[in-house]
Amino acid sequence: MLKFDRQGLIPVVIQDDATADVLMVAFMNEEALQLTRQTGYTHFFSRSRNRIWRKGEQSGNVQEVRAIFVNCEENSLLVRVVQRGKAACHEGYYNCYYRRLLPDGSYETVAERIFDPEEVYGATHSDSSRSVTGSIMVRQEIAQRLEASLTQLYSMYLYLRDHDLSEQSNTSRLLQERSHSYLVARLVDELQELADVQSGEHVHAGREPDTVLEGSQVGYWLFLIAASNNLDYDEFTPHVSLLSGYDERSGAGKVVEQRQQCLKLLSSTRPSSIVSGLHLGFALIGWACAEARVSPLAPADFDLQQMRRKGLVK
Repeated sequence: MLKFDRQGLIPVVIQDDATADVLMVAFMNEEALQLTRQTGYTHFFSRSRNRIWRKGEQSGNVQEVRAIFVNCEENSLLVRVVQRGKAACHEGYYNCYYRRLLPDGSYETVAERIFDPEEVYGATHSDSSRSVTGSIMVRQEIAQRLEASLTQLYSMYLYLRDHDLSEQSNTSRLLQERSHSYLVARLVDELQELADVQSGEHVHAGREPDTVLEGSQVGYWLFLIAASNNLDYDEFTPHVSLLSGYDERSGAGKVVEQRQQCLKLLSSTRPSSIVSGLHLGFALIGWACAEARVSPLAPADFDLQQMRRKGLVK
């Protein structure tokens, strides 16, 4: 059985089937591997964007899978492919290993660039970041604030898990009971309500406040699932997932698929599947915030306000 790491990922070496040259190294989660096997084209999981992507989805340089091999320890894969297009590297080279490491620690480029990344990827290429330095700084500040808020929230849930305060706190009671199926069932309802707010089918005070409320509820049940499975914050980094969902702006059809996949993964007892499900769940909160045009910080801030009123946090 394949051994995915605690982040739900496995490293994958991509090799040219004709030449045996190593083209690139990337990561897959279970869903990316499943899509690779089902479609016959490589799919990977981007750790920076926290989403699955198909190789060549922008450049057209897709990879047709010929065979998949497993190493002796079952913790990495070798995938032999037919590389369509002449470049596997997003920098425009035949493979990602176009530089030689010299004795003095510098690099020597030993291959010719096949295409210009600016022409293929346009503003999405890394060099364009020079023109958006201010936006990046704002994004970093938001990410830091969100991480601080979510870390504080999760610490409180861990405290309620490790200290039996069932008589005073329903949350503590739920964490003592550790009924995984019940927590997932409650999450089903909250995810549906969050989606219904965006479609206009679920209305209380208005789209923006309803999104904040339902987003906080989804986060609550996700945190309880994480805590009851003894996960550390750094194992599922919810702030990264939430912001990736906020940035991606997925369409309605894809959101439905993500919600279904989230619940499927969280229904598993495998830690790696649960981590992947948590990633998708927090990304859905980010998606809803973007749809309603509310700050990605708002649901967490709302939760912290509620906890302050109860005297649980300062």
